Amino acid sequence: MTTVSRRYINLAIAGLVSGLMLGTAPSTFAAQDLSKVTLRIGDQTGATRAKLEAAGLLKDVPYQIEWSVFPAAVNLHEALKANAVDIGGAADSPTVSAIAGGSKIKVAAYFTNGGLGSSIIIPAGSPIKSIEDLKGKTISPTTRGSVAHYLTLGVLKKAGLTVNDVKLAFLTPTDASAAFQAGSIDAWGTWGVYKARSIGTLKATVLIDGPGVNTGNNVLSATDKALADPGKVAAIADFSDRVERGYKWSTENKDAFIDFYSAFTKQDRSTIESIYPDEAAYKRGTLDDAFAASLQNVFDTWKEAGVLTGSLNLSNYVYRDLPTN
Repeated sequence: MTTVSRRYINLAIAGLVSGLMLGTAPSTFAAQDLSKVTLRIGDQTGATRAKLEAAGLLKDVPYQIEWSVFPAAVNLHEALKANAVDIGGAADSPTVSAIAGGSKIKVAAYFTNGGLGSSIIIPAGSPIKSIEDLKGKTISPTTRGSVAHYLTLGVLKKAGLTVNDVKLAFLTPTDASAAFQAGSIDAWGTWGVYKARSIGTLKATVLIDGPGVNTGNNVLSATDKALADPGKVAAIADFSDRVERGYKWSTENKDAFIDFYSAFTKQDRSTIESIYPDEAAYKRGTLDDAFAASLQNVFDTWKEAGVLTGSLNLSNYVYRDLPTN
């Protein structure tokens, strides 16, 4: 865990300079003195921090950040539930699973790419050519309740198959990667850096992507405790704005992003260029009734599949009062 800090000096001017440099208006939440605020951020694989640093978006942070890195959403959500971090980003499907599991969190912001990014991949030279070919095969959806688990259930349903037609092997990302490389699983539902490394290093191929099944919603969840603290709310608003500008940087600076992510994942540029559209498609969404309904649909899908039980009104877990530019 490391700390990023900046001495608070004349934020009104700093906000104006930042806005002019980045082509945006000064932050509406920059007027508050955040110098004594520490925001504890959970980061899957360290990718968020690394990208924001590459984009130069962590140079003027008016509060302190304590970063904690987690290998997957399930681990990040365990930390949120334990109040070990204040905020963290994950797909909507594991977030809904965490809420159903009693985590006292709310979605404070979200970004969507229409379902890109998560995929079911197969080894190089695999005889599997379609989802129907997965019948009788072993698939790792990575962890239970993950975005890849959600994708696996959805694509099986579209192909007229059920979980009884395949063998699901729930594994951590590291164990799933090792199993995939060893040939002990026939297909792997994965995402992000794990997908990039498998395509680049192992020459895996994508059997099917997420659009049409997954929403592609990457949500920032904050604990109720953090959202009850005005200083942390202001810091969360600022951080969410930086995440949004990070996506804009990726879209507007393709070569710089590919250079950064190639180094981060230790893969060649051609591999990263092939998955660049997943990143470039992200846009910030509005936390409205339609978004709440999409969360509700995720819950209903989990429930139909027998992954979750009970009832939830997901609109109660959307925080709509975050200041934005």
